[in-house]
Amino acid sequence: MARTRFSLATCNLYNLNLPGLKMYRDADGWDASAFARKVQWLAEAIRRVDAHVWGFQELWHRDALEQVFAAAALSETYRLLVPDDQQGQGILCAGAVRADLLEGDPEWIDAFPQRFILESSGDDAQTGEIAVRIRRFSRPVLHFRIRPRAASEPISIYVAHLKSKRPTEIYREGWYRADTDYFKRHNEGLGGALATIRRTAEAAALRMMLVDRLKDTDSPVILMGDLNDGDGSNTLNILTGQPNYLASPLSLGGSDTDLYNLGQLRAMRSFRNVYYTHVYQGNHESLDHILVSQELYDQSRKRVWALVGLELMNDHLSRGDHKESGTIDHGIVRAEVEYRPV
Repeated sequence: MARTRFSLATCNLYNLNLPGLKMYRDADGWDASAFARKVQWLAEAIRRVDAHVWGFQELWHRDALEQVFAAAALSETYRLLVPDDQQGQGILCAGAVRADLLEGDPEWIDAFPQRFILESSGDDAQTGEIAVRIRRFSRPVLHFRIRPRAASEPISIYVAHLKSKRPTEIYREGWYRADTDYFKRHNEGLGGALATIRRTAEAAALRMMLVDRLKDTDSPVILMGDLNDGDGSNTLNILTGQPNYLASPLSLGGSDTDLYNLGQLRAMRSFRNVYYTHVYQGNHESLDHILVSQELYDQSRKRVWALVGLELMNDHLSRGDHKESGTIDHGIVRAEVEYRPV
Protein backbone atom coordinates (compact mmCIF):
# COMPACT_ATOMS: atom_id res chain seq x y z
CA MET A 1 0.00 0.00 0.00
CA ALA A 2 1.40 3.37 -1.03
CA ARG A 3 -1.25 6.07 -1.07
CA THR A 4 -0.15 9.45 -2.37
CA ARG A 5 -3.25 11.20 -0.98
CA PHE A 6 -5.87 10.71 1.69
CA SER A 7 -8.69 12.83 3.09
CA LEU A 8 -10.21 13.25 6.53
CA ALA A 9 -13.31 14.96 7.86
CA THR A 10 -14.85 15.92 11.20
CA CYS A 11 -18.60 15.96 11.76
CA ASN A 12 -20.78 16.68 14.80
CA LEU A 13 -23.76 14.32 14.38
CA TYR A 14 -26.16 16.48 16.42
CA ASN A 15 -27.22 13.86 18.95
CA LEU A 16 -27.46 10.80 16.73
CA ASN A 17 -29.51 8.29 18.70
CA LEU A 18 -32.11 5.66 17.92
CA PRO A 19 -35.71 6.94 17.97
CA GLY A 20 -37.56 6.91 21.26
CA LEU A 21 -34.46 6.83 23.45
CA LYS A 22 -33.84 9.44 26.12
CA MET A 23 -31.34 12.22 25.44
CA TYR A 24 -30.39 14.58 28.26
CA ARG A 25 -33.74 15.73 29.76
CA ASP A 26 -35.76 14.71 26.69
CA ALA A 27 -37.36 11.44 27.74
CA ASP A 28 -38.79 10.71 24.28
CA GLY A 29 -35.80 11.60 22.09
CA TRP A 30 -36.18 11.59 18.31
CA ASP A 31 -39.42 10.34 16.83
CA ALA A 32 -39.22 7.83 13.98
CA SER A 33 -39.74 10.34 11.19
CA ALA A 34 -37.14 12.80 12.53
CA PHE A 35 -34.64 9.98 12.91
CA ALA A 36 -35.28 8.81 9.35
CA ARG A 37 -34.61 12.33 8.06
CA LYS A 38 -31.36 12.49 10.04
CA VAL A 39 -30.18 9.16 8.68
CA GLN A 40 -30.96 10.15 5.10
CA TRP A 41 -29.29 13.56 5.35
CA LEU A 42 -26.17 12.20 7.02
CA ALA A 43 -25.92 9.34 4.53
CA GLU A 44 -26.02 11.78 1.62
CA ALA A 45 -23.49 14.08 3.32
CA ILE A 46 -21.04 11.24 3.97
CA ARG A 47 -21.24 10.10 0.37
CA ARG A 48 -20.80 13.67 -0.89
CA VAL A 49 -17.83 14.53 1.35
CA ASP A 50 -16.21 11.16 0.57
CA ALA A 51 -13.44 11.24 3.17
CA HIS A 52 -11.14 8.30 3.84
CA VAL A 53 -11.14 9.00 7.58
CA TRP A 54 -14.05 10.38 9.63
CA GLY A 55 -14.16 11.76 13.16
CA PHE A 56 -17.64 12.05 14.67
CA GLN A 57 -18.99 13.73 17.79
CA GLU A 58 -22.31 13.39 19.64
CA LEU A 59 -22.96 9.73 18.89
CA TRP A 60 -25.36 8.10 21.34
CA HIS A 61 -25.93 4.67 19.82
CA ARG A 62 -23.78 2.40 17.68
CA ASP A 63 -26.77 1.08 15.73
CA ALA A 64 -27.74 4.60 14.67
CA LEU A 65 -24.37 5.17 12.96
CA GLU A 66 -24.55 1.72 11.39
CA GLN A 67 -27.89 2.68 9.86
CA VAL A 68 -26.36 5.86 8.41
CA PHE A 69 -23.58 3.93 6.66
CA ALA A 70 -26.02 1.28 5.49
CA ALA A 71 -28.22 3.99 3.97
CA ALA A 72 -25.13 5.36 2.23
CA ALA A 73 -24.29 1.86 0.94
CA LEU A 74 -20.88 2.16 2.59
CA SER A 75 -21.05 -0.49 5.31
CA GLU A 76 -18.45 -2.66 3.58
CA THR A 77 -16.17 0.26 2.71
CA TYR A 78 -15.51 1.58 6.21
CA ARG A 79 -14.74 0.13 9.58
CA LEU A 80 -16.79 1.96 12.19
CA LEU A 81 -14.94 2.90 15.35
CA VAL A 82 -17.60 2.67 18.04
CA PRO A 83 -17.55 0.63 21.28
CA ASP A 84 -19.84 -2.39 21.11
CA ASP A 85 -21.56 -1.31 24.32
CA GLN A 86 -22.44 2.20 23.08
CA GLN A 87 -26.20 1.82 23.47
CA GLY A 88 -27.53 5.32 24.09
CA GLN A 89 -26.22 5.86 27.62
CA GLY A 90 -24.39 9.06 26.67
CA ILE A 91 -22.45 10.75 23.90
CA LEU A 92 -18.93 10.04 22.77
CA CYS A 93 -16.57 10.51 19.83
CA ALA A 94 -16.57 7.90 17.11
CA GLY A 95 -14.90 7.30 13.77
CA ALA A 96 -15.04 5.58 10.41
CA VAL A 97 -11.94 4.57 8.47
CA ARG A 98 -11.41 2.91 5.11
CA ALA A 99 -10.50 -0.63 6.13
CA ASP A 100 -7.12 -0.67 4.36
CA LEU A 101 -5.93 2.41 6.27
CA LEU A 102 -6.58 1.41 9.88
CA GLU A 103 -3.73 0.03 11.97
CA GLY A 104 -4.44 -1.61 15.31
CA ASP A 105 -7.49 -1.07 17.48
CA PRO A 106 -9.04 2.22 18.60
CA GLU A 107 -9.09 3.38 22.21
CA TRP A 108 -11.30 5.79 24.12
CA ILE A 109 -9.54 7.92 26.68
CA ASP A 110 -11.75 8.97 29.55
CA ALA A 111 -9.32 9.95 32.31
CA PHE A 112 -6.91 12.88 32.30
CA PRO A 113 -3.18 12.00 32.40
CA GLN A 114 -2.22 10.59 35.76
CA ARG A 115 0.21 13.44 36.43
CA PHE A 116 -2.22 16.18 35.40
CA ILE A 117 -2.09 19.06 37.90
CA LEU A 118 -3.90 22.37 37.53
CA GLU A 119 -3.21 24.40 40.63
CA SER A 120 -1.09 27.38 41.60
CA SER A 121 -0.37 29.48 44.67
CA GLY A 122 -0.25 32.56 42.43
CA ASP A 123 2.39 34.40 40.44
CA ASP A 124 2.77 37.18 42.96
CA ALA A 125 1.33 38.59 46.19
CA GLN A 126 -1.66 40.06 44.35
CA THR A 127 -2.65 36.76 42.71
CA GLY A 128 -4.70 34.36 44.79
CA GLU A 129 -4.29 30.61 44.78
CA ILE A 130 -6.30 28.42 42.42
CA ALA A 131 -6.95 24.68 42.14
CA VAL A 132 -9.06 22.83 39.57
CA ARG A 133 -10.04 19.28 40.53
CA ILE A 134 -11.46 17.99 37.22
CA ARG A 135 -10.01 14.57 36.39
CA ARG A 136 -12.00 13.30 33.38
CA PHE A 137 -13.10 14.40 29.92
CA SER A 138 -16.78 15.24 29.53
CA ARG A 139 -16.75 13.09 26.39
CA PRO A 140 -14.10 10.38 25.96
CA VAL A 141 -11.41 11.18 23.40
CA LEU A 142 -11.06 8.68 20.56
CA HIS A 143 -7.53 7.71 19.52
CA PHE A 144 -6.59 5.47 16.59
CA ARG A 145 -3.84 5.10 14.02
CA ILE A 146 -3.79 4.96 10.25
CA ARG A 147 -0.95 3.98 7.91
CA PRO A 148 -1.48 5.42 4.42
CA ARG A 149 1.94 4.20 3.26
CA ALA A 150 3.54 0.97 4.44
CA ALA A 151 7.03 2.46 4.49
CA SER A 152 6.06 5.60 6.44
CA GLU A 153 5.29 6.27 10.09
CA PRO A 154 1.68 5.62 11.10
CA ILE A 155 -0.40 8.72 11.85
CA SER A 156 -2.02 9.04 15.27
CA ILE A 157 -5.47 10.60 15.08
CA TYR A 158 -7.36 12.02 18.05
CA VAL A 159 -11.05 12.91 17.84
CA ALA A 160 -12.20 15.25 20.61
CA HIS A 161 -15.34 17.04 21.71
CA LEU A 162 -14.59 19.57 24.42
CA LYS A 163 -17.10 21.08 26.84
CA SER A 164 -19.48 23.47 25.12
CA LYS A 165 -19.87 27.19 25.80
CA ARG A 166 -23.38 26.59 27.11
CA PRO A 167 -23.42 27.72 30.76
CA THR A 168 -23.27 24.91 33.29
CA GLU A 169 -26.56 24.44 35.12
CA ILE A 170 -26.05 25.44 38.73
CA TYR A 171 -29.61 25.43 40.07
CA ARG A 172 -29.12 21.97 41.62
CA GLU A 173 -26.14 23.06 43.72
CA GLY A 174 -26.60 23.37 47.47
CA TRP A 175 -25.09 26.84 47.61
CA TYR A 176 -27.48 27.98 44.88
CA ARG A 177 -30.58 26.59 46.59
CA ALA A 178 -29.48 28.17 49.87
CA ASP A 179 -29.90 31.64 48.31
CA THR A 180 -31.85 31.16 45.08
CA ASP A 181 -33.24 34.68 44.93
CA TYR A 182 -29.73 36.08 44.74
CA PHE A 183 -27.89 33.50 42.61
CA LYS A 184 -30.55 33.16 39.91
CA ARG A 185 -29.58 36.60 38.61
CA HIS A 186 -26.02 35.28 38.14
CA ASN A 187 -26.95 31.98 36.45
CA GLU A 188 -25.46 32.90 33.11
CA GLY A 189 -22.19 34.41 34.32
CA LEU A 190 -21.33 31.75 36.89
CA GLY A 191 -22.49 28.91 34.64
CA GLY A 192 -20.47 30.28 31.73
CA ALA A 193 -17.38 30.55 33.90
CA LEU A 194 -17.72 26.94 35.03
CA ALA A 195 -18.12 25.75 31.42
CA THR A 196 -15.03 27.72 30.40
CA ILE A 197 -12.97 26.33 33.27
CA ARG A 198 -13.99 22.77 32.37
CA ARG A 199 -13.22 23.26 28.68
CA THR A 200 -9.88 24.85 29.54
CA ALA A 201 -8.95 21.96 31.83
CA GLU A 202 -9.88 19.46 29.12
CA ALA A 203 -7.73 21.35 26.61
CA ALA A 204 -4.78 21.33 29.02
CA ALA A 205 -5.16 17.59 29.70
CA LEU A 206 -5.39 16.84 25.99
CA ARG A 207 -2.37 19.05 25.36
CA MET A 208 -0.38 17.00 27.88
CA MET A 209 -1.31 13.80 26.03
CA LEU A 210 -0.31 15.29 22.68
CA VAL A 211 3.00 16.71 23.88
CA ASP A 212 3.96 13.38 25.46
CA ARG A 213 3.35 11.70 22.09
CA LEU A 214 5.05 14.40 20.01
CA LYS A 215 8.09 15.32 22.09
CA ASP A 216 11.39 14.26 20.47
CA THR A 217 9.66 12.10 17.85
CA ASP A 218 8.87 12.34 14.15
CA SER A 219 5.46 10.72 14.58
CA PRO A 220 2.65 12.56 12.74
CA VAL A 221 -0.38 13.55 14.83
CA ILE A 222 -3.80 14.89 13.83
CA LEU A 223 -6.36 16.30 16.27
CA MET A 224 -9.82 16.97 14.92
CA GLY A 225 -13.30 17.54 16.26
CA ASP A 226 -15.72 19.97 17.83
CA LEU A 227 -13.41 21.90 20.14
CA ASN A 228 -16.14 24.42 20.98
CA ASP A 229 -13.90 27.45 20.60
CA GLY A 230 -12.55 29.58 17.78
CA ASP A 231 -9.10 30.06 16.32
CA GLY A 232 -7.23 32.45 18.59
CA SER A 233 -9.19 31.45 21.70
CA ASN A 234 -7.36 30.40 24.84
CA THR A 235 -8.58 26.84 24.28
CA LEU A 236 -7.02 26.64 20.81
CA ASN A 237 -3.87 28.41 22.00
CA ILE A 238 -3.42 25.74 24.68
CA LEU A 239 -3.98 22.89 22.24
CA THR A 240 -1.75 24.21 19.47
CA GLY A 241 1.03 25.80 21.48
CA GLN A 242 0.61 28.91 19.29
CA PRO A 243 3.09 27.97 16.55
CA ASN A 244 4.71 30.46 14.21
CA TYR A 245 3.05 30.35 10.78
CA LEU A 246 5.81 31.24 8.35
CA ALA A 247 4.63 33.96 5.95
CA SER A 248 7.28 33.58 3.28
CA PRO A 249 6.68 30.69 0.84
CA LEU A 250 10.43 29.99 0.88
CA SER A 251 10.71 29.74 4.66
CA LEU A 252 11.13 26.41 6.41
CA GLY A 253 10.65 25.75 10.12
CA GLY A 254 8.35 23.75 12.32
CA SER A 255 7.95 22.90 15.99
CA ASP A 256 8.41 19.56 17.71
CA THR A 257 5.28 19.76 19.87
CA ASP A 258 3.02 22.42 18.31
CA LEU A 259 -0.06 21.80 16.15
CA TYR A 260 -0.97 23.79 13.06
CA ASN A 261 -4.58 24.69 12.26
CA LEU A 262 -5.47 23.71 8.69
CA GLY A 263 -8.09 26.47 8.72
CA GLN A 264 -5.28 28.97 9.24
CA LEU A 265 -3.27 27.44 6.40
CA ARG A 266 -6.35 27.71 4.17
CA ALA A 267 -6.73 31.39 5.08
CA MET A 268 -3.09 32.10 4.24
CA ARG A 269 -3.70 30.74 0.73
CA SER A 270 -6.86 32.73 0.14
CA PHE A 271 -7.63 36.35 -0.77
CA ARG A 272 -10.71 36.17 1.47
CA ASN A 273 -11.22 33.84 4.38
CA VAL A 274 -14.77 32.71 5.13
CA TYR A 275 -14.56 29.85 7.61
CA TYR A 276 -17.43 29.05 9.94
CA THR A 277 -18.86 25.79 11.21
CA HIS A 278 -21.56 26.95 13.64
CA VAL A 279 -24.16 29.70 13.85
CA TYR A 280 -25.63 30.85 17.17
CA GLN A 281 -27.86 33.92 17.47
CA GLY A 282 -26.55 35.18 14.15
CA ASN A 283 -22.90 34.80 15.18
CA HIS A 284 -20.86 32.74 12.72
CA GLU A 285 -18.16 30.81 14.57
CA SER A 286 -15.43 28.30 13.80
CA LEU A 287 -15.77 25.58 16.44
CA ASP A 288 -14.73 22.54 14.41
CA HIS A 289 -11.05 22.17 13.61
CA ILE A 290 -8.38 19.93 12.15
CA LEU A 291 -4.98 20.49 13.80
CA VAL A 292 -1.80 18.78 12.58
CA SER A 293 1.76 18.28 13.76
CA GLN A 294 4.79 19.53 11.86
CA GLU A 295 4.94 16.35 9.79
CA LEU A 296 1.81 17.65 8.02
CA TYR A 297 2.71 21.35 8.00
CA ASP A 298 3.48 22.80 4.55
CA GLN A 299 6.60 24.70 5.58
CA SER A 300 8.11 22.27 8.04
CA ARG A 301 11.63 20.95 7.63
CA LYS A 302 10.20 17.58 8.66
CA ARG A 303 7.20 17.65 6.34
CA VAL A 304 5.94 14.27 5.14
CA TRP A 305 2.41 15.21 4.10
CA ALA A 306 1.26 18.57 2.68
CA LEU A 307 -2.19 20.14 2.59
CA VAL A 308 -3.89 19.89 -0.80
CA GLY A 309 -7.04 21.70 0.27
CA LEU A 310 -9.65 22.23 2.96
CA GLU A 311 -13.38 22.42 2.29
CA LEU A 312 -16.43 23.24 4.39
CA MET A 313 -19.92 21.84 4.02
CA ASN A 314 -21.92 24.48 5.87
CA ASP A 315 -24.74 25.78 3.64
CA HIS A 316 -27.27 23.89 5.78
CA LEU A 317 -26.43 26.10 8.79
CA SER A 318 -28.40 29.00 7.34
CA ARG A 319 -31.69 27.10 7.67
CA GLY A 320 -31.93 26.80 11.43
CA ASP A 321 -34.49 23.98 11.21
CA HIS A 322 -32.22 21.07 12.01
CA LYS A 323 -34.79 18.99 13.87
CA GLU A 324 -37.34 19.29 11.08
CA SER A 325 -34.96 18.96 8.12
CA GLY A 326 -32.69 16.28 9.55
CA THR A 327 -29.60 18.47 9.17
CA ILE A 328 -26.89 18.88 11.78
CA ASP A 329 -26.07 22.09 13.65
CA HIS A 330 -22.37 22.14 12.73
CA GLY A 331 -20.52 22.31 9.45
CA ILE A 332 -18.44 19.41 8.18
CA VAL A 333 -14.73 20.13 7.70
CA ARG A 334 -12.86 18.07 5.10
CA ALA A 335 -9.10 18.19 4.44
CA GLU A 336 -7.04 16.39 1.83
CA VAL A 337 -3.31 15.86 2.18
CA GLU A 338 -0.65 14.64 -0.23
CA TYR A 339 2.50 12.64 0.31
CA ARG A 340 5.23 15.22 -0.28
CA PRO A 341 8.23 14.72 1.99
CA VAL A 342 10.90 17.40 2.14
